Amino acid sequence: MTRPSSTPYDLVIIGGGPAGCAAAVMAASVGLRSALIERRELGATLRRVPAVGNVLGFATGTAFADAVTADVLRVADSCDVLLGTPATELHADDEGVTVRLASGAAVHGRYAIAATGVRAARPDEAGWLDSAVDAPPPLWEADAARLAGRHALVLGADRPLGTLLRAHPDTPFDLLVPHPAADAYKADEVRADPRVTLHRLDALDLRPAAEGRIAAGGLGTFAPDTVFVNLGVRPAALPGILAPTPDGYCPPDRQHPRVLTAGDLRSPRAQRIMTATGSGAEAALHAYYALRLNH
Repeated sequence: MTRPSSTPYDLVIIGGGPAGCAAAVMAASVGLRSALIERRELGATLRRVPAVGNVLGFATGTAFADAVTADVLRVADSCDVLLGTPATELHADDEGVTVRLASGAAVHGRYAIAATGVRAARPDEAGWLDSAVDAPPPLWEADAARLAGRHALVLGADRPLGTLLRAHPDTPFDLLVPHPAADAYKADEVRADPRVTLHRLDALDLRPAAEGRIAAGGLGTFAPDTVFVNLGVRPAALPGILAPTPDGYCPPDRQHPRVLTAGDLRSPRAQRIMTATGSGAEAALHAYYALRLNH
């Protein structure tokens, strides 16, 4: 982890996904000095996406993450990459921004871009699901080879389902997918795949069953290692001055003038790699023009 500078940055970027990395590269291209804070590695979420069909120039998230990382490292003279310690709070006032880290350090800047994205939703956050069992693993952790030929329960029709199917077009999956009405438009994306059986439900109970199995309402019983959650995401907003909507997202037009939001954190819609990248670049340019006009 690079040590943060003792002098304020032009731009403090929180989040090393597509939006944050695009912001760092754009900032460097217009002469801004930035810090990029990421608790894991750059492009960490991208690396678990085995197939993408809507990203220019790339067919896998891993390849895109490698290219993005290389681009950020290329501008290392203008961007300090602070890995391994999460940001815990963001504060802004008329003079600038302060981002506090879990290590106790503080990073100061003139503007901030919050690109913290989203996290996986928990079963207790799904209003249609009543579960008395331990939370199953998320679908993106599923081992496709072990799932081959097995009857598996996938709770929810979020987009990792389509990603799994596209990444393994010849694997003989047998996936039973109950989902709420809100997932119907995403379920439509996989409805034609014969390996998926979709059930639109208003409610589903999960309960322990005999021999250590899990009973899923009237859908049958399953072994614990053939049940996965695929319940969508929730915004990963930082404590501090971000002004969320009732659903927790942080639109750019509700923030302090010194704080810009980018990527999936902005809205539950348009959560795509390409839109995140564009919003990060646009946020960096917004800071650039604001700083230029103030000189």
